[in-house]
Amino acid sequence: MALKLLFYTAVLFLAFFGYRSYAATSSTLQIGDDAPAFTLNDAQGQTHYLSDYAGKYLVLYFYPKDDTPGCTKEACNFRDDMGQLEKLGAKIVGISVDNSESHANFAKKYHLPFPLLADTNGNVADSYHALTNLYLVKIAKRYTFLINPSGKIARIYKSVDTSNHSQQIIDDLKLIQN
Repeated sequence: MALKLLFYTAVLFLAFFGYRSYAATSSTLQIGDDAPAFTLNDAQGQTHYLSDYAGKYLVLYFYPKDDTPGCTKEACNFRDDMGQLEKLGAKIVGISVDNSESHANFAKKYHLPFPLLADTNGNVADSYHALTNLYLVKIAKRYTFLINPSGKIARIYKSVDTSNHSQQIIDDLKLIQN
C-alpha cells in the first residue's frame, strides 16, 4: 500500500511539474525572429558564439543524448552530408545538455567533423524552447533551427526524422537560395 502511494505521488509530481514546464514554454520562436545568442564550449574547450557564424547559414540542431541510436543516426547523416551543406554555405553545430567529455567521446567514435556544444545547464536549449525540464532531469528536444546569414531563423524543425533530416535541410537550403 505504501509503495502504491509513493508511486502515485511520484507520477503526480512529475505530471504537475512536466505540465508547468510545458506551459511555461508555450511561446515559441517564429520564422523571421532573431536567433537567440549563445556562448558555449565545444568538446575541446573552445568557445563558440552565434556571431561566429554570421554571414553563413547555420544548422543549429539540438539533440537529447550522445551515443544513443537516434542521435547517432542524425549526427552521422549530418557528417555524411556535410560536403553538400557546406557547398550551400551552411555550417553545422550540435547542442545537447551532455558535458564536453561526453561530446569528445561521441565525436571521436563517429568521426564527427563539426562542433558539439555542451549546454550542461540547459540555458541555450531553453532560449530556443528546445528543453524538456522536469526539474530532476533536463534533456534537449530534437529540434533544429536553420539560421540565415543575418542571424534570423529561416526554418524550424520540431518533428525530426533522423533518417532523412539532413537531406530535408539540404532541400530547404536549395529552395531558400533560389
